[in-house]
Amino acid sequence: MVFRVLACAVVIGAAFLVRAQEALHRTLLPPNSGRPAVSRSGQPTIEIPTYQGGPTIETPTDQHPVARSSQPTVETPTYQRGPAIETPTDQGKLTIEAQSKSGVALPQSAWLDLRQNAAANSNTQSAPDWVEALAMTPAPSTSSAAGKTVFRIRTAHPPGDYQVLFFRLLFDDKAEARPEVVAWDESGTQVLRSGELGSGVGLPSSDSVMIPMNGISTLDIEVPGDGKTIRGAYLDWMTSSDVVHPLSAEHRDVIREPFSLMPPLHSPAQDTEQFGTVTATLAAETIRIGPSLQQGAAFQFGMEAQPLLALLTFEVASPRIDSPPEVYVNGEDVGAATLTLPELADPAYRGEMESLLKEMHFQYTGWLRGQKLIPVSNLKVGTNDVIILSGSATSTSAIRGTQIQLKYLWEKSDYLLQTPDH
Repeated sequence: MVFRVLACAVVIGAAFLVRAQEALHRTLLPPNSGRPAVSRSGQPTIEIPTYQGGPTIETPTDQHPVARSSQPTVETPTYQRGPAIETPTDQGKLTIEAQSKSGVALPQSAWLDLRQNAAANSNTQSAPDWVEALAMTPAPSTSSAAGKTVFRIRTAHPPGDYQVLFFRLLFDDKAEARPEVVAWDESGTQVLRSGELGSGVGLPSSDSVMIPMNGISTLDIEVPGDGKTIRGAYLDWMTSSDVVHPLSAEHRDVIREPFSLMPPLHSPAQDTEQFGTVTATLAAETIRIGPSLQQGAAFQFGMEAQPLLALLTFEVASPRIDSPPEVYVNGEDVGAATLTLPELADPAYRGEMESLLKEMHFQYTGWLRGQKLIPVSNLKVGTNDVIILSGSATSTSAIRGTQIQLKYLWEKSDYLLQTPDH
């Protein structure tokens, strides 16, 4: 028996600019077959000095960004490593205080709030010893061309054999303001550049890079424009150990990210068959979706035999976690997908409050894995249509890496034949 799957991804609705690629045709095997100077020009900066015991960073609690003319300013106090530096004051000062970190054997992770918020009514946020300074230099307002805002993080190497730094950036993933991470050594030589992060999907998101820190002392976040799309950065030192894994899993990403056990979804370029299960990628690219049928992502695939099980898997961007994507199969709503959530400590969770509502809802500003078991009674031999919508409370989202698995009876399938009791 020859099993064939024809898949296509089509974005429905003129409201979205992202369209799926043309239909993908395939045959599936059946079962058993130089450092730039950062111009200050009188602009305000944020500076964190180093103290014995480590600094703390005061971060604002106001959720409303201030205008360019009232960006936060900082006065840094005097400390042993250098003189005090005072920048012009706009609307108050961001105070830096020392906090003892003595007795900590392992280097702590760092969460840096990079939002440009008003400094009034702010609280302090601690930073570990190895974060020496943080500065922001806005893009020149007089520049005729589109300038870049630079967030500069000066680091020290913590005690111990730590060579690689995990760097996760949280930002609004706009096509015209995709950020880059740049690493410099002490001599001012550019060592590494990440390239543009994100995919320009136009949603709150996050992206990660791993940086070999041998000789590197400064990390820059460069972003076109005023930098207000940058929300925060999470930094953590990585360690290594001997890991065993099955040979058949070599193609998978086995390096886990903080707060999550799920590796990024792997979308095979070619259809695969293993133990009677056929896996086919419907669309690897990113597709924008909304809550209506006109804003859904539509896929079409053909079958020559009815499967025993069918599983739809994809990654979804910036969903409200209580409003997962909805799935339609051959015109019928088969229910919501299941989201695999990371730990609640993940900084990518963002609360949302609405007027007249007492309960806070949460959006995950990154990519989550979604899955939906499709009832085989909704499938048919021949052409099948699948549409994925964002949840009703998620106004706009995106999916990528969409694939389907079809399980067939295999020569070594384990099953029981149950007989009714009399």
